[in-house]
Formats: sequence, C-alpha cells, structure tokens
Amino acid sequence: MPKVSSITRVLQIIEAVSYAPKPLTPLELAQQLDIPKPTIHRLIQQLVDEGFVAVDITGGIIAGKRVRNLSVELWQQRQFSTERQVILQKLVHDIKETCGIGVPHDMDMVYSNRAQTSLPLQIYLPIGAKSPMWCTATGKLYLSQLSPRSRSKMLNNLPLDKFTKNTIVDIDKLNIELDQIAATGIGIDNEEFISEMVAVSVPITDKKGRYLASLYVHAPTVRVSLDDLLTYVPRLQEAATDIQALVYDLQSE
Repeated sequence: MPKVSSITRVLQIIEAVSYAPKPLTPLELAQQLDIPKPTIHRLIQQLVDEGFVAVDITGGIIAGKRVRNLSVELWQQRQFSTERQVILQKLVHDIKETCGIGVPHDMDMVYSNRAQTSLPLQIYLPIGAKSPMWCTATGKLYLSQLSPRSRSKMLNNLPLDKFTKNTIVDIDKLNIELDQIAATGIGIDNEEFISEMVAVSVPITDKKGRYLASLYVHAPTVRVSLDDLLTYVPRLQEAATDIQALVYDLQSE
C-alpha cells in the first residue's frame, strides 16, 4: 500500500471538517480517514495553530478562519460572480425589486452579489457590506440551518443589538423564529434590521443540500409588504436552483 504524504492527510482533514454536517472529534477523523491517532492529533494541532481548523466548545473540530475566508474568496471569484450576476439581473427584471446574495463570514453576513431595481426609491446595501445575522432575512436563514449546538453557541456570542422596534433580541423568541424558518426554508426580515424595509430569502445549497448562501429580495414598505415579497418565493427558489447549477459545475471540476 503506497505511503500517504502528510500534505495529503492535511488536505483530507480540512476537506472532511469542511464537509461534515457537525463538528468531528479527532477519533472520528482518525477512523474516517484511516489515520493513526497520534498522527491525527499532531496534524490537528498544527492546523489549529495555523488557523485552518478550530476546536469548538464541545471539543469537536470545525473549519477555521482561514478556511472560511478562502471559501468567501472562491465564492466571489470573478468568473462565477459574473454568471451569478446574469441570473440576478433576470430575477430583478421579473420581480422589479433589488435582489442579491449574502454569505456568512465570521459573525456577519456579507453581500457578495447584488442587482439593483430601477425603481426610484431604493435601499442601498453595497457589495462587501456586512449586516447582522439575527435580524436579517439572509442571516436568520443561515442561523436556522445550524445544528442546535452550533446555533446556541452562535446566538450566545452575537451582540443581539436592537436596530428597530421589531428586532428580536430575546434568545428564546429568536429560537422560535429560527425554528419556523428552518421548517419553511424561507428567511424573513419584517422591518427588523432597517425600519420600513422588508426582506425574504431562500437558501443556495451544494450537491448534498448543505447551505452555502442566502438569495434575497428586499424592498421599502412604502411599495410592498412582507406578504407581497413572500409571493416571490417560487421565483427566488427558481433562481437559487440556477445558481446552484453553477456551484455543481464547479464541484464537478
């Protein structure tokens, strides 16, 4: 049997941790990758020191900051960003409201793509702008996809500032809201981040159905209501499917 190099094993660990639906223990990684326990502990420690993986509060191994930063950079590569933009422009043409994509990055959501409505009254959140997770349609959708343990940890570390009178800052009430979003697969923002703005989002997923990003539409309440935006969910889901096809092509390369 050919000897497996340390570089290959390091990449296998990063890949396994990144794709895992929950934090993996060193023992699980050792068994899954057929790596001796002393070796797996040594490699994990090196990866932790370099920021490629991290240890969560339960002792499980999760993707580190450098892996998360890399995933955002890959998502924003110009080739794929341009193709996503074409889909977004068509979506805006059909819906007549601003649409875009938000991706989780550290403790915020970051807008990676956006297509602006041509209507005169607009809400401007530029590409690269950060928004809070607990009171946006994109962020709440992401939080709803986390495991109970990961969600609890995230909520306990978020500042939960109150931006408007509708912002939910009580963790128990927020968990109820996130459970409802998890059940429907539809993120909502009912004037919770910006007064007189409503938003709806649907997930963009990978081949295995795992969350990658949130596709959203937002608009001022002087023009539409939250219920109005919810009627666009089927069209948003159709666009999300088109964007997912681009992701699948990338994963097949």
